[in-house]
Amino acid sequence: MTANDYLYKAILESAVERTNPAGESYRCLTLKQTGLIAAERSISKRMVEINALKAEIIPERYQRSIGTVGINGQVKLLEAKVGVIGAGGLGGFTLELLARMGVGRIVVVDGDSFTDSNLNRQLLGLENNLGKSKVKAAFERIAEVNSSVEVKTHYCLGNQQNLPEILSGCDLVLDCLDNLPSRFDLEKVCGELGIIMVHGAIAGFLGQIAVIRPQQPLLSAIYGNIAESGAKKGVETQLGNPAATPAMLASWQANEAVKVLAGLEGVIASNKLLIIDMQSGESYQVEVNP
Repeated sequence: MTANDYLYKAILESAVERTNPAGESYRCLTLKQTGLIAAERSISKRMVEINALKAEIIPERYQRSIGTVGINGQVKLLEAKVGVIGAGGLGGFTLELLARMGVGRIVVVDGDSFTDSNLNRQLLGLENNLGKSKVKAAFERIAEVNSSVEVKTHYCLGNQQNLPEILSGCDLVLDCLDNLPSRFDLEKVCGELGIIMVHGAIAGFLGQIAVIRPQQPLLSAIYGNIAESGAKKGVETQLGNPAATPAMLASWQANEAVKVLAGLEGVIASNKLLIIDMQSGESYQVEVNP
């Protein structure tokens, strides 16, 4: 037998029968069995989970996601490589959600460390993390949430010089930044690399999201010409960032990423900007003309 045959046999022998909340039976692989197989075969847990799903055996940790994304969608998530630029308010919550959904490879970029002012809204910003780099905290948190996710961190400010190499091979990138020059740099690099970018920004009770396709830039239409205005920060510096807003918007951002990666319907159109107003309780899409 080949190595794949032995792996498949080990997965089949370890699978157990379970019943989901709808009363339907399914075969699954527990987290413990996933770890044992990975250790015995000297492969990653991620590869065990991918092969189990291809055999229609569901890793138990993803059972409650399968009804939404499907088995094939979960395989695509585990096979995906995603960049998250910024590990603060938006980035911390987004990383948590992507890890729990089983996005298999994540690249985290941030050159900042935690300070007191981060404690009101940032998931990774804990009192005992003050002074710690945000990427280190992200690495530790993801390892606790989902040890099958393979994480690479970069403690730096992403720019047009370093991002092409950092993001090489990514299937999608999430913009979780807080300043306009870095956003424009990221959009340019994603366009050059042919990577979809999910833009997110928050200010007060407001949040906005756009799914920016390669060679279809939108930031100039959203923010105006930064080269002419000289602006460096958005309105978030005036309105602040209350605790619930980044958590809300990160959920929308992560969902858009999951839909793109898993091949699901309903992704925000290339010429639309989704705006969520938590104060009025309204959300709506506006057309953006590049």
